[in-house]
Amino acid sequence: MSSLLFDFDSAGPDETAVFLAEAALAAGPAVMEVYVGGGEVGVKADGSPVTAADRRAEAVVCGQLARALHAPSIVAEESVAAGKRPALGDRFLLVDPLDGTREFIGRNGEFTINIALIERGRPTAGVVYAPAIARLWFGGSRAFACAAAIGAGVPDPSAWRAIHVRRAPPRLIALASRSHADSHTEAFLDRLPIAERIARGSSLKFCVIAEGSADIYPRFGPTMEWDTAAGDAVLRAAGGVVLTPSGEPLSYGKVGEGLHNPPFVAWGDARAAECFWEP
Repeated sequence: MSSLLFDFDSAGPDETAVFLAEAALAAGPAVMEVYVGGGEVGVKADGSPVTAADRRAEAVVCGQLARALHAPSIVAEESVAAGKRPALGDRFLLVDPLDGTREFIGRNGEFTINIALIERGRPTAGVVYAPAIARLWFGGSRAFACAAAIGAGVPDPSAWRAIHVRRAPPRLIALASRSHADSHTEAFLDRLPIAERIARGSSLKFCVIAEGSADIYPRFGPTMEWDTAAGDAVLRAAGGVVLTPSGEPLSYGKVGEGLHNPPFVAWGDARAAECFWEP
């Protein structure tokens, strides 16, 4: 699907997810060039790290998205950090050009390029691309995963694998942030029947649950909307849910809160939230 012909007004959620996947894949070579070649690490005003890969990937992704017909406003992490905050309507795009910058700097491969379409506060299509491991997850009304080589486009549909969350077992497999552990998260997990804890960086945690390989990912530390929207979209398309402490689905476009997320828990099996969690 050519980005010059893509029309946000006429496309369905699955077509949109493929278009977003194309944009994420286009940024893969820029990210991996910096990853292989190295470079300086800067620090933003909020104390978080930033690299040339963040900026280069954002330029590529936003350029791809802006070519589409009727493209919504684009809210991208590095642009917001530079003071650019576009007006948001009922529909907009969230871009995290390099989710897991600490993992990128640590060179463990657990970083992703994230893009999501938000409509009336919900992520309706999204893509998570992990270029270092050449894996792609995307979802609209359905969720898929596939191998995706650097510099290539979206693979033929015959290579896509439909993914879906699993029914929660009596003892859960939990995902936890590799770089952002906190005592609140630990206390929460201690109350649940956890069989195994797995550490993962970036939005890969949402994707592991979406594939049916884990059950729960709690995050009580600070996150921004662009950190979660793409993984949330994939997980929802796979049948999962992301809930706030009030038991409501995580929402987007919270301009009054500066696009900050509240604490949340991602669940593969929504029934497990009712059985194991008291908001």
